[in-house]
Amino acid sequence: MPSLIVEPLNTQHFIMDRDDRKRNKNIGKNFMCRLQCMFSHSSSSESRLSLEDTQQWSQSLERLLESKYGLATFRNFLKSEYSDENIEFWLTCEDYKKIKSSFRMSSKAKKIYEQFIKAESPKEINIDYHTREQIKRNVKTPTMHCFDDAQKIVYGLMERDSYPRFLRSDIYRTLLENLAADATKG
Repeated sequence: MPSLIVEPLNTQHFIMDRDDRKRNKNIGKNFMCRLQCMFSHSSSSESRLSLEDTQQWSQSLERLLESKYGLATFRNFLKSEYSDENIEFWLTCEDYKKIKSSFRMSSKAKKIYEQFIKAESPKEINIDYHTREQIKRNVKTPTMHCFDDAQKIVYGLMERDSYPRFLRSDIYRTLLENLAADATKG
């Protein structure tokens, strides 16, 4: 019979046997390797995933999204929960704001509306009726800011809901544990 380990997390307790802990550690290591491989071609100063950077993700959602590793990890977490439409919408809006051509802006605004805003759309985001109707009108003559209200709502939802769950998730905790173990090894 395997021995049991009780690990506190806030007010909750999780019971894991040694095999589960080992499996989680391997998952964390594999994910860490995948993250570093994804960005190994990059020559930026943030070329390696570090414990310090990963710990800073817990300071704010903004800090998490500013990190290429943080963003990739958060997206992976949301996909695992089948709730990645919010981050996809938010990122799409960030790209949309960079469009200079009015023709491309009009085309992209319609695609965003069809994909994320329209009722029953494939990746419908959770926004109120008033905001949805305002965007419907705005898309007819789109500007750089026609999705700003919805983007703020979605950011707030992620900040209050998804982000705290991410910080408590196995994927984030295991990543921190593996990085801390690597740091102590030298």
